Amino acid sequence: MSRRLPLLLGAALATASLGVVPAARAVPVPVASAASTASAGSAAAPAAAAAGNQPFASYWYPNTIVNWDPATDPDARFNRSRVPLQPRTGDPALRANPNARTGEGKIASLVSFGPTSNNPSQGSADPDYYAFGYWQYVDKLVFWGGSAGEGLILAPNPTVIDAAHRNGVKVYGTVFFPPGAYGGRLQWVRDFVQKSGSRYPVADKLVQAARYYGFDGWFINQETGGGDQALAGELRNLMQYTKAQSGTEFMWYDAMTTSGAVNWQNALTSANSPFLQDGSKRTSDSMFLNFDWSASGLDSSRTLARQLGRSEYDLYSGIDTEANGYNTAVDWNTLFPSGGPHTTSLGLYRPEWTWKSATDRADFYAKDARYWVGAAGDPSRIDLSSSWPGLAGYVAESSPITAKPFVTNFDAGQGDFYNAGGARVATGGWNNLSLQDVPPTYRWVVDSAGSRLTPSVDFTDAYQGGSSLRLTGTLDAANTVRLYQTALPVAADTRLDLVVKTPAAGPTKLKAAVAFTDAPNSFTTIDVGADSGTGWERHSLDLSPYAGRTIAQIALRVDGSDPAYDLRIGQVAVYDGAVEKPAAPSGLTVLGASDLTPGSSQSLRLSWTAAPGGNVHHYEVYRRNADGTRTFLGATPNDAYFVGRLDRAGGESATTLDVEAVSTTYGRSDAASTSVSWTGTPPATGNLALNRAATGSGQCNADEGPAKAVNGSVSGGNGDKWCTLTSAKWLEVDLGSVKQLSKFVVKHASAGGESSSYNTRDFSVQVRARTTDPWTTVVGVTGNTAGTTTHPVNTSARYVRLVVTKPTQTTDPAARIYEFEAWGA
Repeated sequence: MSRRLPLLLGAALATASLGVVPAARAVPVPVASAASTASAGSAAAPAAAAAGNQPFASYWYPNTIVNWDPATDPDARFNRSRVPLQPRTGDPALRANPNARTGEGKIASLVSFGPTSNNPSQGSADPDYYAFGYWQYVDKLVFWGGSAGEGLILAPNPTVIDAAHRNGVKVYGTVFFPPGAYGGRLQWVRDFVQKSGSRYPVADKLVQAARYYGFDGWFINQETGGGDQALAGELRNLMQYTKAQSGTEFMWYDAMTTSGAVNWQNALTSANSPFLQDGSKRTSDSMFLNFDWSASGLDSSRTLARQLGRSEYDLYSGIDTEANGYNTAVDWNTLFPSGGPHTTSLGLYRPEWTWKSATDRADFYAKDARYWVGAAGDPSRIDLSSSWPGLAGYVAESSPITAKPFVTNFDAGQGDFYNAGGARVATGGWNNLSLQDVPPTYRWVVDSAGSRLTPSVDFTDAYQGGSSLRLTGTLDAANTVRLYQTALPVAADTRLDLVVKTPAAGPTKLKAAVAFTDAPNSFTTIDVGADSGTGWERHSLDLSPYAGRTIAQIALRVDGSDPAYDLRIGQVAVYDGAVEKPAAPSGLTVLGASDLTPGSSQSLRLSWTAAPGGNVHHYEVYRRNADGTRTFLGATPNDAYFVGRLDRAGGESATTLDVEAVSTTYGRSDAASTSVSWTGTPPATGNLALNRAATGSGQCNADEGPAKAVNGSVSGGNGDKWCTLTSAKWLEVDLGSVKQLSKFVVKHASAGGESSSYNTRDFSVQVRARTTDPWTTVVGVTGNTAGTTTHPVNTSARYVRLVVTKPTQTTDPAARIYEFEAWGA
């Protein structure tokens, strides 16, 4: 391989942040700034949040984590994961690709999901997010981040832990000591290994944080130069001490050597092997080898690992895909020899390139598929001669589906609305990986003697959450769509439910297909039958004839003929008995509230006592509306939740909130309720679109999403706008409830400092009160040249929509909207 920069030094030199939320890069600040932020290596911990303010993921310096106590940290309870690590199964006979191997090389993924500081604990109202969906190929995930100017020790978000654990993937936080040129200070390393008698206080806090928050270990990256042999020895001692006291795991990065110098070995050598195995002492659980590995280096690494009594698969040979993604040159045959056992495991650095380089969500999903399962988007049809075949060509799938009940709604953990039981209960974008279902094991394997149908994650409709599975295409032969590898025993009362939606009443042409462990590649089919209408319909299939057998695969079989087949699957469930209604939570309490707009909107911190019984998948939070409906405010598996925005409806004096438990079979409890009081008089007028949920037809770049058009700012540079290149160009904002509107203000390209030739020329504004209503045009403009336009109206609406028909004064096809304001009371 060509010479690569060391791990975090390479990250430090990356300057562009393409995400809507800046990535947690290791971009240290200059030494002077670091010193002013963290005098004497002991910067203050993140300031205690106000009672109702946004909680954030935790980060520390060595001298601040020793003082951390979850009992006094107001954000701590919002950062807890409640999803235990699931066991996984992987049958070699069921691997999608015959070249892929089970039980050999594994994959560790080093991912930045957000910034080190100001990283929301429980998701946000922004649908543009790295909603990773290929967990079946990953063994460990490192929550990447840390910087000299913010904090060196970073705990993962609970949303990421929840999603990873649900898929059987371990999660590590990061400990980062940067090079001196990028703010690193050797004193921080010395602070990290400080002792109190026989104890290492920082290590004790690493264990406490992992246990309290619910994650599995720490990635240690020590790249600060100037150390000596004694300091290197103390780092080993700290890890050995920790492992003797707890089950906390460590992954060590190949940087510091036993001499104390930072000298990347690009292999396991005598200079770094004690950080993996020190005689009879297990120092770390794995090692991430720097990127410049070679065939001879990996061969000697394997030999040395075995001599130390360790597996070569405890070594993760790194590849850096931050800059070029699947265009990165990799010597695959050295790592995964053709026809032979894997040499080591694989360490991926920054696979979220697929999201950061994407122009929109569809582009991200296409790039992520190319990265993980190859250019064909099918792990069974990988071209191993390609420069980037797809990781599924080497590492076989694993599945966490080993116990009942198993339910999936094909929720991707992000969306543009939220549905519950097929009903729309919230509009507007969101991300929350705590709600992500286990993605299909096989994305996508379709067997057919004729045309293959196209499976996709559909964000236009859902039974539960923000997405569903959609099958489309020409149906001219039987299609078998393999979905999940499982190990589910069938009992006398086991049922398989499918919730589906068809464009018209009539035969679905669909059959459930299950294979059993005694014949894992032979499917037994059960006809789903017909739909009576065009809404979501549940078909409950009896599996009792197969009692005593174990389901190895779940698939869908589509038979018949249709030139334009179109079917949505909103839920697949395998369970015993009946859908279970859980006990209700209790003690719903408002921990605190903070005004967003005094008298009109606020953010809230809520807590409750978990429902007894242990059968709860998650809790959903709602507000009650005057017309008897409810609006979804968010959900979590935790017993505490942050509501980012609660709007006052008119002049109401109080708003009732409900929290209900949703069982693992998706039955619903009675609600726990509380009331939020309002004081003062709502503002007579204001920009009602400010920071409201916004969706759009697309976006030009990952950081130019719809939220930028309602953030109240035009001064953030050229990226402080909504931009789209789609053929139909529209931006929609949900005002939360029906409002009386007096004017719209649109700030075009020159309002944000761009050329006036980019100002929108022709556009209209549409409104409606409900999603079932038709749009009514209240503003129509042609021939505009101004940078800011104001449009008086006298109308009422909850949903407002800007439609751009000619985006610029020239032939440039991009619409550029810096702000879309809806003024009223």
